[in-house]
Amino acid sequence: MIYISYSVQDISLLCKAKIFAGTSDEMIHQIVLDSRKSSPVHHSLFIALKGPHHDGHNYIKELYEKGLRNFMISNDDIHYIHFPEANFIRVENTLSAFQTIARNHRKKFSIPVIGITGSHGKTIVKEWLSSCLKGLFNISKNPKSYNSQTGVALSILGIKQEAEWGLFEAGISQTNEMVSLEKMIQPSLGIFTNIGDAHSKNFTTIKAKIEEKLHLFSSV
Repeated sequence: MIYISYSVQDISLLCKAKIFAGTSDEMIHQIVLDSRKSSPVHHSLFIALKGPHHDGHNYIKELYEKGLRNFMISNDDIHYIHFPEANFIRVENTLSAFQTIARNHRKKFSIPVIGITGSHGKTIVKEWLSSCLKGLFNISKNPKSYNSQTGVALSILGIKQEAEWGLFEAGISQTNEMVSLEKMIQPSLGIFTNIGDAHSKNFTTIKAKIEEKLHLFSSV
C-alpha cells in the first residue's frame, strides 16, 4: 500500500470516471492492489486490476466483508445493491487509471530524475547510484525491482515531499509499454545499461527492442 490524499471525487475527475453508490467526499489515503494485503481498510481504495491469470474484481466481495469501502472497477456487471456502503469508481481500464494517478503525483515534483532501462543491470545500477547519492540527497526510487507497469506506478506514488532526486528503473516485455512508463517517470537524465535477449520474444528484431526502450528518453 502507498499513501496518497485524494477524495473519491478528486480521483473520479482525474480519471474521467463515474461514481456509483456511496459518497464522493470520502478521503482516500491508501491504494491497495493485492487483496491479501488490505489492512488498514479505512480510507483505502482497492484497484481491481486485470491480468492474464487474475482479475481483481473477483475479490471485491471478500474485501467488502473485511470493511473496505472504496473500489476502482472496469466491469459493468457489479451488483451495487449488494454493497450499499461502498463507493465504486468506474473506469474503462483500471491500470490506465492507476497510472493516471501516478502521473498526476509526479507532476507535483520538479526534482531531477534519472530513468534507467536496458536488458540487464537496471536494479544494480539504480542501487549503486542510490548508495553514491544518499549521503548528499534525499533519494526516491523503485523498491526492489518494481519496474513493471504497476511497479513503476507504485514507485512514483511513493515520492515524498522531502525527495531531492529520483532514481527509477523501467522494464518492458512488449511493444507500446515504455510510453506509459515514460509519462510516469518523466526523466531528466537517462541511463541505458545494455541490450540483450531478456524479454525478446515479443520483439521482431533487436533494433525494434532498442527503439521501444529508447522511448523512456523521448523528453530528455
